[in-house]
Amino acid sequence: MSPTPTGRLLGGDLVLTRNFRAPVADVWASLTDPERTARWFGPWKGDAAPGNTIQVQMAQEEGRPWMDMTIDACEAPRRLGLSAVDDHGSWHLDIVLTESDGVTELRFTQHLSGTENVGDVGPGWEWYLDLLVASRDGTPAPSFDDYHPAMKEHYEAQR
Repeated sequence: MSPTPTGRLLGGDLVLTRNFRAPVADVWASLTDPERTARWFGPWKGDAAPGNTIQVQMAQEEGRPWMDMTIDACEAPRRLGLSAVDDHGSWHLDIVLTESDGVTELRFTQHLSGTENVGDVGPGWEWYLDLLVASRDGTPAPSFDDYHPAMKEHYEAQR
């Protein structure tokens, strides 16, 4: 059974959220500590500061390639902005964390340059965010095959 898609297309932004029963600082560490990012996305190396470029390994992708990502904003432990350009296009990402009553909400936004690929991009981010959840919960990693193409229609219908 495929997971239920949660993302929304709001204008030119793809927005997904996840909630964690954890302090904001702990969720922040899952997004910024290279040992913890390695558990769900991939490790990174470099001088992490606004305006700098780091190298991130796409550990879940075929060939485990490294890519350059620019840190556009880093307001610990609340906001992380990243951008990159690769063979698949431009990536402008914004992650905002808010904590209330012991629950931290992660709001992930990809600022899209066009919506023509949202049927592929949306399921991919759903999967990555669920990998984050699994890495934090200690549960088995979900299979990408449960996300794509099953969620493609959900995202394309929002264009």
